[in-house]
Amino acid sequence: MLEEIRLRGLGVIDDAVLELAPGLTVVTGETGAGKTMIVQGLNLLTGGRADYGLIRPGYDRAFVEGRLVVSPDSPTAVRVRDAGGELDDGGVLVIGRTLTADGRSRVQVGGRSAPASLLAELAEDLVAVHGQSEAQRLLRTSTQRAALDRFAGDAVAKPLARYAERYARLAAVRSRLADITERSRERAAEAESLRSRLADIERVAPTPGEDAALDAELRRLEHAEALVRAAQTAHAALVADPAAGDDAPGAVDLVSAARRAASAESSLDPALAELAGRIREAGVVLADIAADLASYAASIESDPVRLAAAQERRADLAALCRAHGTDIDGVLAWAEQASRRLLELDSDSESAESLVAERDALLEELAELAGQVSAARSRAAHDFGERVAAELAGLAMPRARVVAVVSQRDDPNGLRLFGRTVAFGPSGVDDVELRLVPHPGAPARPVHRGASGGELSRVMLAIEVVLAADDHGVTMVFDEVDAGVGGRAAVEIGRRLARLARTHQVICITHLPQVAAFADRHLVVSKDSDGSVTRSGVTALDDVGRVRELSRMLAGQEDSTLARGHAEELLAAAAADKAAAA
Repeated sequence: MLEEIRLRGLGVIDDAVLELAPGLTVVTGETGAGKTMIVQGLNLLTGGRADYGLIRPGYDRAFVEGRLVVSPDSPTAVRVRDAGGELDDGGVLVIGRTLTADGRSRVQVGGRSAPASLLAELAEDLVAVHGQSEAQRLLRTSTQRAALDRFAGDAVAKPLARYAERYARLAAVRSRLADITERSRERAAEAESLRSRLADIERVAPTPGEDAALDAELRRLEHAEALVRAAQTAHAALVADPAAGDDAPGAVDLVSAARRAASAESSLDPALAELAGRIREAGVVLADIAADLASYAASIESDPVRLAAAQERRADLAALCRAHGTDIDGVLAWAEQASRRLLELDSDSESAESLVAERDALLEELAELAGQVSAARSRAAHDFGERVAAELAGLAMPRARVVAVVSQRDDPNGLRLFGRTVAFGPSGVDDVELRLVPHPGAPARPVHRGASGGELSRVMLAIEVVLAADDHGVTMVFDEVDAGVGGRAAVEIGRRLARLARTHQVICITHLPQVAAFADRHLVVSKDSDGSVTRSGVTALDDVGRVRELSRMLAGQEDSTLARGHAEELLAAAAADKAAAA
C-alpha cells in the first residue's frame, strides 16, 4: 500500500506531498492544477519511460519518492533485499527516481541504487496504473490476449508455460537445422580439404620428433669420411699403433708411464699415493675413450643408398612442415584436431536426422498444448464477456455486450490443429479481439470502432474492474477513466471504484463530483499565485471542505447554496450506498 508520494520539480509542481490512505482516495482540482503530474510521477515510480521534458523550467532535476508498506516476508521484500536494499521500520519501502536536466535518470530502492527495470518488476505486485494510455494499450490485440489470459488464470497459464518452453526449444532446433542446411556446402568443402590434408599426412606417416632425428642421421651420412678421419686421428693420439709404423707413444701410454712412476714411490707419502690413484683413474677413462673412438670409427659407413633414402624422406617431411607452417610435432597435433573436426562434420547428417525427428515431435506436442490453451481461452472468453457485460449494465449500458473473440489464422507452415493448419507464435495459435455489441441486433465491432468516446471509457473501466478483481493487495490508480461520462453513469463509476476499494487501495484522478463523493479520502490540488503547486497546494479535505470542493465541481461556485445542497446530497447518497454494500 502506498503511504505517501512526494514530487519535486515535476511540471507545475514545485514541492508537494500526497498523504494516502487505505480505501478510495480521489484527487481533484482545477484544470492545469497538476493532477496529471501525480500520474506522471507514479509512472516514473513504476519504471515508466523517463520524459525529461517533465522537469520544471528553472530546475536542474525532478524528483519523485514513494513510501510503500509491504510485508517483510513478501516476495517484494525478498526481491528488494536481493538487490541490496532494505525496508525501513514498520515494513516501509522507500523508492525514488530522479531525472536530471542533462538527460540522466537515477533510481533508489530501499536506500540502494538500482535500474529502472527493478521498479517495473516491483510494480507488477504493488501498483497498477489505469489511465487513458492504458486504455489505448487494451485496444491492441496482443494486450487483449494478455488480458484474457490474466482473467483465465491457471487454466491458461499452466499449459501456456509448458507451450512457451517447448516453443523456445523448437526455435533452437530450427536454428540448428538451418545452420546445418545453410552451411552444408561450406562444411562439405571443409571436410574435403581436411581429408586431403590428412591423406598427405597419412601417406608420409611421420613419427614424433622424426624430423630432428633424421637431420642428425643425414649429417652423419653426408660427412661420414670426415667423421671417421676425426675419430681415427683422436684414437691415434690416445693409443700408439706400431703396426701402422707409429712409434711415438700415445696419451694412454704416457699416462701409464706416469702412473708407474708415481706408484713406485707411493708408499713413502700418502699424498703421492692419492695422486697415483687419480692418474690410474685418468688412464682408465682415456682407455675407455680410445675404445669408444675405435668403435665409433668402425660404425661410420659411407652408404649412398641410405643417404639418398634419408634425403628423400627429409624432403617429404619438409613439405609437410611447410604446408602447415610448423614442425613435425605440430603437424601431428593438427592432424589430431583435424580428425576430431572431421568426425563432427561427418556426424552432421546424423544430427540433422535427429533434429528433424525432434522438430516433428515438438510440433506435435505444441499442437496439443496450443489446443489446450485455445480451449481454455475460449471458455474464459465467455465468462469474461459475461462479467464485463454485468459491469456495463451498471454503467448505464444495460443492453451492451463485450465479446472476446478467439480465432486463428491459416498458415501452411503452421501447426495442424482443429482440422486446419494455423499460424502459431510464442503465445499460441490464437488471436484475441474484444468486440462491442452496443445493443441486441447490432453487429459486433472492435471496441475502438463500435463505441463512442463516453462508451469507450465505460467499456475500458468495466474491463479494468473485471481484470482487477483478482489483484488483491495491489494499489490501483485510475487517471480520469471517467472522461466523457456523466449523470447516472458517473455515479455507477464511483460505486464501482468504492466497491473495488474494499479489497484494494484505489487512487482516482477525477473531474466528476459523482465519483469524488464516494471517496474515503479526498485530496485537492491547487496552485499558488505564482502558478506552482507547493506543499500547501495539496490538501486533505474534511467534511466541510468536501462540500465546498464538490460544489465547485458541480457549479464552479463554492458558495452556491444550490450547489452546496446538491453536494451534500451526493455525499449522503454515496455514504448510504457504501454502508449498504459493507
